[in-house]
Amino acid sequence: MAVMSRRRFFALGLLILFAAIGLRTVWLRADPPTTSVGIVWHDEGAWVHNARNKALWGSWQTDAWNPVYIAPVFTALEYGAFEVFGVGTWQARTVPVVSGVAAVLLILAGLAAIAGPRVALVGGALAATNYIFVMWNRAALMESTMTAFIVLSWAAYARAGRRPAWGLVAGVAAVLAFFTKAAAAFFIAALALDAVVSIVLGRRTPAPGTRGETRAAWMTLAGLAIAAAAAAAFFVLPHWADYQFYNWEMTVTRKPSYAWRDLINRASWLPVVQDFFSRMWLLVVGAAVSLAAIVARWRTAQPAERLLVLWVLVGLLELTVHDSGNERRYVMFIPALIALASLLFAPDRSLLPQSLVSAPARTKWIAVPLVLLLGYLVFGSVVRLAFLDQVRPDVGNFKTTVRLSAGLAGLAALVLLWRWSAVVGWLAARRIPATALAGLLIVSFGWNLGEFGAWARHHAELNYLASVEIGRVLPPGTLVQGKLANGLALENRIRPVFVGRGFGNYTDRLTRDDVRYILTYVLPKLGYESQAASGLIQEILDRYPNRRTVLELDVDETPETDRAVLIDKQPHARN
Repeated sequence: MAVMSRRRFFALGLLILFAAIGLRTVWLRADPPTTSVGIVWHDEGAWVHNARNKALWGSWQTDAWNPVYIAPVFTALEYGAFEVFGVGTWQARTVPVVSGVAAVLLILAGLAAIAGPRVALVGGALAATNYIFVMWNRAALMESTMTAFIVLSWAAYARAGRRPAWGLVAGVAAVLAFFTKAAAAFFIAALALDAVVSIVLGRRTPAPGTRGETRAAWMTLAGLAIAAAAAAAFFVLPHWADYQFYNWEMTVTRKPSYAWRDLINRASWLPVVQDFFSRMWLLVVGAAVSLAAIVARWRTAQPAERLLVLWVLVGLLELTVHDSGNERRYVMFIPALIALASLLFAPDRSLLPQSLVSAPARTKWIAVPLVLLLGYLVFGSVVRLAFLDQVRPDVGNFKTTVRLSAGLAGLAALVLLWRWSAVVGWLAARRIPATALAGLLIVSFGWNLGEFGAWARHHAELNYLASVEIGRVLPPGTLVQGKLANGLALENRIRPVFVGRGFGNYTDRLTRDDVRYILTYVLPKLGYESQAASGLIQEILDRYPNRRTVLELDVDETPETDRAVLIDKQPHARN
């Protein structure tokens, strides 16, 4: 196969860059899609609250809701965007846009370092056009920025084998990902684990090729330690009470149950509760095969390849422990799945290593748990399509989807054990030809661009226009209670007073007579902004029987009709 010239590589890379930018910036004030992607638009204003405070009022904290202690890096970047461009919807979304475009380029760079230009271009193109990733890169939420730092860490780790100093960048970027969103803790664990593996393997099998990897591993651990120490000294310890509350009491202890049955339930939900794996099924299949191949040659795999495996496996474990029912938790897997699937297109690589054909019995039995897991992800994301009205845990027939998916995964494991030589031998003899590569890419691009086109044909700016209307009705500085007040604050200068269950202005929620107005959903139901909000909103409204509806606003959150309402709690009070 002809070697790709640098000029052609950079030309195609530039085309990918333009596609990534275009898909992420066109109609940037538009409402996110209301189906399948999982973006909760009214969370945007809540998570940029401290950045908005600083940009408009000169103070990070103006009330008792301060997510800066959860996401200091994200908050700082949003503040920078507001300072440069002003406060507004598209301005807030520039941070995830830049994060998403950077992630595309970093995937391309990391794959080029470990697998060459052809694989890099495949991965970059898939990342640039992936519909779910594109849409999350357009929402002013933390997931895109956290994921971009994770990809930066991985790409630096991929380059560290040749230049160990990149290991420092990998460690620092992983810590920055954590302080963008604490969910990135799984990646710090994965990165540290592979660094230890590299050190151990380097000592057991010393060779010129492993010396650089060992030095890179030590540099990575140093980067993790230095960045963590700096964050602790300059941010965590000086703000320990707030940091501990937001990152432990509110985020960990308040939410999930850790009983054994709950862990099993969350593990069973992984591929069937959300559309995430179903919408990128070909990618999931390719990533599963590639992941298995890397595990099969674990000792000889490149550190960055092993890190992709740990990225997925440790990440799935984190979801099982914490929360697998929320679509936003899965965004961090998209670059890893893309990178793994892209590795299959390396011109000198078969689907599985030939040495696996004659593997000992111990290896075969070790493979069973991995096949069960990967099989459950692959089969579950397809089976759920036949039971779309039953794939919620609160629906009785939900178990049918789980059991059928698990049964198919178990059958696949049995067939593999029974016909090991035939199955593994067939896969070991196969490489993906250029024609198949072109066909698979056309299918992937067509699917993703088709979904984007369907959204584009019907896109609207209801949420942006509602926020503008609030600014016409209420003067700057007006206090407005409710989480939706944060969601509708980006195009005006009201002062939102967030109310959460047990946090964020909760303790004085019933005595804030100085806050005259409250903003909430009325459709699809009162307090729809969260599971706990309905009761909280009703508690507040019950204290003001003479309240008056000032304004009803059309907004877009669900596939049905959505409406927000601005309520004057004390219409007869003096202004």
